[in-house]
Amino acid sequence: MKDITASAPLARWRTIDLLTCAFLGVAFGVAYWGWGLLYEAPSTVVKAVFPPLAALFAWPWLVAGIVGMLVIRRPGAAVFTELLAAVVSALVGTQWGLTTLVSGFVQGLGVELGFAAFGYVAFRWGPLLVGGFLGGAFEAVYEWYSYWQDWAWSYKIAYLFLFGACVAVFGSLLALGLTRLLANAGALNPFPPGQEVRERQAMRERQAI
Repeated sequence: MKDITASAPLARWRTIDLLTCAFLGVAFGVAYWGWGLLYEAPSTVVKAVFPPLAALFAWPWLVAGIVGMLVIRRPGAAVFTELLAAVVSALVGTQWGLTTLVSGFVQGLGVELGFAAFGYVAFRWGPLLVGGFLGGAFEAVYEWYSYWQDWAWSYKIAYLFLFGACVAVFGSLLALGLTRLLANAGALNPFPPGQEVRERQAMRERQAI
């Protein structure tokens, strides 16, 4: 499917955009906390084989920013949604405490830059792959100095590329799936994904006449 493009960036935020980002941030923050409880066991197993493989189980923590951007489609949506999810996760009681806020910011910033590189007018695979990879790479660099100081550089570089690739592919697929599910259910009618669903339905109806 080709990129969805807009004629210009949607720069002005509406009240409903802020409220929806807040809702997404809270929902993903609780989900992030739950994933933190499940993450340790599989991560420990794969790290015993090859430490950078921990990236295979770290990518879900970047989905909030991607979904936020796919839904809101305004500058700052990825950072806002990802950071708010991190705040909620920290308040609920994630084991990483307030350092989660740093992760939320760098993750959201990476995703944000991917869409900014396309002028905030494309919302499909181009910016998703770039933003997903940058989000994972930014987080990997942060973790080099926070958690993996004793790793060899070969491990660090492998972790960066694995993390970025996992977010770009798996994170993007999950975010697209969630956004499409919400749009088809009618939950995103005030937003571009909801409008696209209505336009496709109208086109099918015209073709059926």
